[in-house]
Amino acid sequence: MKPILIIEDEKDIIDLVEYHLTNAGFSVLKALEGPSGLELAKKNRPNLIILDLMLPGMDGKDICRSLKSNPLTRSIPILMLTAKAEEVDRLIGFEIGADDYVTKPFSPRELVLRVKAILRRREAPDEGEKSIRVGDLLIDIDRHQVSLKKKSIPLTSTEFKLLVELVRLRGRVQTRERLLDKVWGYTYEGYARTVDTHVRRLREKLGPSGNLIETIRGVGYRFREEEE
Repeated sequence: MKPILIIEDEKDIIDLVEYHLTNAGFSVLKALEGPSGLELAKKNRPNLIILDLMLPGMDGKDICRSLKSNPLTRSIPILMLTAKAEEVDRLIGFEIGADDYVTKPFSPRELVLRVKAILRRREAPDEGEKSIRVGDLLIDIDRHQVSLKKKSIPLTSTEFKLLVELVRLRGRVQTRERLLDKVWGYTYEGYARTVDTHVRRLREKLGPSGNLIETIRGVGYRFREEEE
């Protein structure tokens, strides 16, 4: 298994996270500032990146944007670990491509569980259909690829899983709570807007096919059977 990269400027936190990840069976790479962390990510293409937002040399948001704009690194899941606990900061993190967001102070055990959940939904084989076509949209589940009119659409692992969950039950309404449980692997207490943010990103990336995702006010979302 490829290592997990921790980009964090507080050595005590790096040591704490490394200890718990190592005990859980993971190998770890470390960087104490932004530019070196970005280079390690590009060179090693780790299995997952734990990324602080406030870093010397280059902040976490710029690192995230750089990784998500590079075809070689855009599929690497990113878990943001930061002291910024405001909802707007969390939403910005999801907007720029983060898969999860943990605020300091944090439980090391919970952090490891979230890492495992992200990797599980990225690597576990999907059951059932191997590819799904709805109108001009083609989802290749085996390859974790999505294309629209044969043009590839880059999605994060979370966005891909969310799209598959919506499409597999197309025509049926799915609550935010169910999507949180199925896609994220655990319940975000009070964070239903996490789903809203990811759905908005999906719609933007899917272009004309984005209107297939319908909002059911006060309940959740439904993926229409076919384009009208």
